[in-house]
Amino acid sequence: MMKQLILFLALISSSFVKAELNIFACEPEWGALAKELVGEKADIYIATTAQQDPHHIEARPSLLAKARQANLLICTGAELEIGWLPILLQKTGNKSIQKSEQGYFMAADFVELIDKPTKLDRSEGDVHAAGNPHIQTDPRHFLQISQALTQRLQIIDPQNADFYSQQNQLFAKKWNLALQRWEELAKNLKGKRIITHHKSWGYLIRWLGLEEVATLEPKVGLPPTSGHLANVLEKAKQNNAQLIVYSNYEDSKAANWLAEKTQIKQIMLPITVGGTPQAVDLESWFNDLLNRLL
Repeated sequence: MMKQLILFLALISSSFVKAELNIFACEPEWGALAKELVGEKADIYIATTAQQDPHHIEARPSLLAKARQANLLICTGAELEIGWLPILLQKTGNKSIQKSEQGYFMAADFVELIDKPTKLDRSEGDVHAAGNPHIQTDPRHFLQISQALTQRLQIIDPQNADFYSQQNQLFAKKWNLALQRWEELAKNLKGKRIITHHKSWGYLIRWLGLEEVATLEPKVGLPPTSGHLANVLEKAKQNNAQLIVYSNYEDSKAANWLAEKTQIKQIMLPITVGGTPQAVDLESWFNDLLNRLL
């Protein structure tokens, strides 16, 4: 009876033990990737939701509180969070996640960026000096980033190094199978001519062999104007555009207008995990994204 009581008390006390590793993920995709690697060995806080534009977030007190507790910061980088992350890091006073430390992890550092500007001119809109930061829309990137993140986790939490290595191997095996399935499904999308709202989908376009013929934004990050939309309408007709694509957090008004004028099908795509009810983790997100395109 006494042994049973001791075992019961041990189980109760273990349920209250907090994970020693605290992860602060700037976007849902990195929180989801971290979950694949750490399982229950870390607490993961995700600073934004799929319904928010990660360019424009406030460094509010609740974010500061979570950042102060973090051992590891996982963000996109490439200036995606430039409007709020530097302020957050400055105010936290948490040395572990500063730029010079191992707890500072920017996913964009581990992939090749596209759309690098030839000149930096703010008159061209919200131009990112390093290149297009929306790296999450090419699923192939997750293999490289997962490998780099695993190595970082092993440095920060060496006692669980073998576990992280095993988790990464399992993820890579699962992800490679999913990539084969997605690429087979998406063969008929190659060469499709699309119009996008924002330059969010450059990596997806490259992966699937799509062709972007116009964007609804006149310049990166600037709202559509009537004059620009008239030009997009002409481009849509001249190039026989087949799809109009916008992200779940973007205003669909311009896409609706163009679809009505051209009878081209418009599609809302989830930009990250949580962008639709079906997109509950990394794999289901890409399943849903491709299902909508197809």
